[in-house]
Amino acid sequence: MDIGDLLSYALQAYLYILIARILLSWVTMVWTPPPALTPIIRVIYELTEPLMAYFRRFIPPIGGFDLSPLIIFFIISALMNVVGQL
Repeated sequence: MDIGDLLSYALQAYLYILIARILLSWVTMVWTPPPALTPIIRVIYELTEPLMAYFRRFIPPIGGFDLSPLIIFFIISALMNVVGQL
């Protein structure tokens, strides 16, 4: 395993965490998670919030929709393509 594979796995893992964050933001509007899941949800938010907050400075939510996860998703996908070609 080389550094490219490791970077690719890290980007893919972050992408999955970002997808979980997006899904949680929708689901928690109508469902209160049980206390056992709260620490997991907190970790997901703590891992994604710094990067999302950075992009929110440039692209604020529009009509209640936060576009920062979409921007991050595309950036990570592009990075994964670049890393895959190396």
